[in-house]
Amino acid sequence: MEPVTRVAVRVSFLRSDQPPSRPPRSFPEGAQVVTLSAPSVTYYRYLYDTVGADYLWWLRRVTPDADLAHYLRTPGISVHVLYVGGEPAGFYELDARPWPVVNLSYFGLMPGFIGRGFGGPFLRHAVDLVWRHQARTMTLNTCTADHPRALPGYLAAGFSVYREIEEVWDVPRRLGMKIPPHLPIKG
Repeated sequence: MEPVTRVAVRVSFLRSDQPPSRPPRSFPEGAQVVTLSAPSVTYYRYLYDTVGADYLWWLRRVTPDADLAHYLRTPGISVHVLYVGGEPAGFYELDARPWPVVNLSYFGLMPGFIGRGFGGPFLRHAVDLVWRHQARTMTLNTCTADHPRALPGYLAAGFSVYREIEEVWDVPRRLGMKIPPHLPIKG
């Protein structure tokens, strides 16, 4: 058995069944979003590992490269990167395979861009993109390992919680991940 740290998290599942009625907020100057067509595993891991380092994003870290490459080339999967002044500032990933339901699989900012006014407009970019393609429903989940403003941000963007569950994650110690201090560790 691989050594793991057992961590308890509360997962909130959210959905939105209609586009937002409010106009979007503008991005701060110099921001643009680029859709990557089948990003390389190396670049995807850089985005995922950097954005998720403080929030215990670990599942894709244990996915073999070949499996991740196949996934990233799968029709219905798309990765969108926020660039500010040419520098990656965050990314989101959409999974439209259960069309017309689209799941926001991952969403986040690079540490240096948190608290600078990018999160709300970037989330709205994802939401607007989904509705522009005439989806029926948009879903996502967040948990107590995520940034403390994640759930309030999703609620403010028009999502509502439809289910919450408690999970225990077995995070492999070989990943060297920092366990957020507010998460209970199970014995």
